[in-house]
Amino acid sequence: QVQFVESGGGSVQAGGSLRLSCVSTSAFSMGHYDIGWFRQAPGKEREGVSCISGSVSDDFTYYTDSVKGRFTISRDDAKNTMYLQMNSLEPEDTAVYYCASDCFAILAGTFEYHHWGQGTQVTVSA
Repeated sequence: QVQFVESGGGSVQAGGSLRLSCVSTSAFSMGHYDIGWFRQAPGKEREGVSCISGSVSDDFTYYTDSVKGRFTISRDDAKNTMYLQMNSLEPEDTAVYYCASDCFAILAGTFEYHHWGQGTQVTVSA
């Protein structure tokens, strides 16, 4: 069972930056799989933020429209860690952020993920 631990959240003012980290607690090798970030704001459904494919797929990336040009997903295979660099943060980015495997399949609705972790809270004030 693959589980992830998210960290790096916090409270910032609009225009600020944060870098989220996601580490696997199992022997899961991030470089071999599609992984990504999701977020859930109060009263809203969880949404996909960004995905990155496994290295065999040349690290193909996806971003939801609202974060394009502001967020950057990356992965350090040596550290088995995934990151989400978030710049120019907006109050609408306030949410709990989660990481997950099978990211593209989750976005496509063809896979239901059941191993959500605690997430990390991001709060952006105006």
